Amino acid sequence: MKNRIAAALCALLLASAGALAQTATSPAPPVAPPGAEHAGILKTVRGKVQLLGADGNARTAQAGDPVAPIDRIQTDADSAASLVLRDGTTLVIGPSSRLDLKQFHFDSTTRDGGLLLSLLRGSMRMVTGLIGKTQPDAVRVETQTATIGIRGTDFIVQADAPQ
Repeated sequence: MKNRIAAALCALLLASAGALAQTATSPAPPVAPPGAEHAGILKTVRGKVQLLGADGNARTAQAGDPVAPIDRIQTDADSAASLVLRDGTTLVIGPSSRLDLKQFHFDSTTRDGGLLLSLLRGSMRMVTGLIGKTQPDAVRVETQTATIGIRGTDFIVQADAPQ
C-alpha cells in the first residue's frame, strides 16, 4: 500500500513539475469573456483523459479544452492532466484519478469567488490562485473520508478508491 501511494505521488510530482513550469511562463490566467460558461482551461494532457459534463456526455480531453464550472476529469493509469482555473489556481491530476469540479465561480473585478472540488480517487496537486489567497475559506477539497479547508497555497492530496 505504501509503495503504491509513494509511486502515485512520485508520478504526480513529475507531472506537476512540467505543468507548473509551463504555467509559470504563462502571461496570465485565462479570463472568460462576459457570459462564458467555463471555469478554466486544460493546460496539458498526457495519455487518455476524459471530461464528463454535468449532462453525462463524455469526451476525450485535449490541451486547450475549456472545463465547465461543474465537470469531472478522469485519467487512466498512465495519464495526467493540468488545469488552470480563471483565478489562476493550478490543478495537476495524477494517474488513475477522478476529480469532480463541483462548483467554481469567480468575478475578476471584485476577486470574489468560490471553489469546491471532490477527489474521488487518485491524486491531485493544487496551487491556489486568487480565491485561495484572498478568501481561503471559499476553497474546499472533499475526499471520501474528509473535507479539507485550504489554508496553504500548494499541497498534494491522495485518495484511495473505496474498497
